[in-house]
Amino acid sequence: MPGPIVILGIFVADTAYRAPRQPRMGETILGEGFKLGPGGKGSNQAVAAARAGGDVHLVSRLARDAFGDLALKTWAEAGVTPEVTRTDDGYTGAAYIFVESGSGDNAIIVAPGVAGDISEEDIDARADLIRSASVFVTQLEQPLPAAIRALQIAREAGVTTVLNPAPAAPLPDGTLALCDWLTPNESEAEALTGLPVTDPATAEAAARTLILMGAGGVVVTLGAQGAMLVQGDRAVHLPAIDAGPVVETTGAGDAFNGGFAVALSEGRTPEEAVRFGIATAGISVTRPGTAPSMPSREEIEAALRA
Repeated sequence: MPGPIVILGIFVADTAYRAPRQPRMGETILGEGFKLGPGGKGSNQAVAAARAGGDVHLVSRLARDAFGDLALKTWAEAGVTPEVTRTDDGYTGAAYIFVESGSGDNAIIVAPGVAGDISEEDIDARADLIRSASVFVTQLEQPLPAAIRALQIAREAGVTTVLNPAPAAPLPDGTLALCDWLTPNESEAEALTGLPVTDPATAEAAARTLILMGAGGVVVTLGAQGAMLVQGDRAVHLPAIDAGPVVETTGAGDAFNGGFAVALSEGRTPEEAVRFGIATAGISVTRPGTAPSMPSREEIEAALRA
């Protein structure tokens, strides 16, 4: 049996507002809807991976408050094993999400709360769990030193490492060399390389630059254009899967990463893993919300067959 999927990341409570446009500074407008739900990239990816059939453990920090309770409830329902430190000081994170009603596109502000205190000591305390993993996944919402320490532990143990470089941020030299897979979207790939990314051809160019910078393989997610997989001499564009009308794109990248991690943990080829991630994301955008939009294994398999 493969080892578990271990994910390092944060939970935030998503406060999602739907309106025709964002207000200008000093302006108040009426919205068309509001929803409170579970979010945070690490948490979303963990929920996506668990619903897709993975044995998932999530390393994080929570406060002892209502949003922390929401996190534990969310993970229990999805089948995620929490590996968390809870504290009486501070607050569990929250996110403001604006959803443009016409397109479903979004803009987000994240306040990580106590998850902003995840430390290298937290990682060292769970080093054995990370070493036991088949796949380790992290992002850039928690402090970077903790992410780098976890990638180092995983890499030294021969665990497949995935870094989703979101939100985009400068990375210290040597960070990409710890990553078997890097999974940026268009804007993140552009931020890391300085190259414009608008289509599969420009995504391939950015991916090759990221490999020269140290990444083992790169998957640039392209939304409605699918994803570009680059590894060694191989470059493959895999198209998106249309699972229905787009309702909301929030969390689509997290859905992809969760599905991608599950497929890697099962020993699928990189192309199969990317296709599995694309199907996971393709279903998620047909539903509102982030964690609640993540599909089941059966739904993903049906989308792939279709």
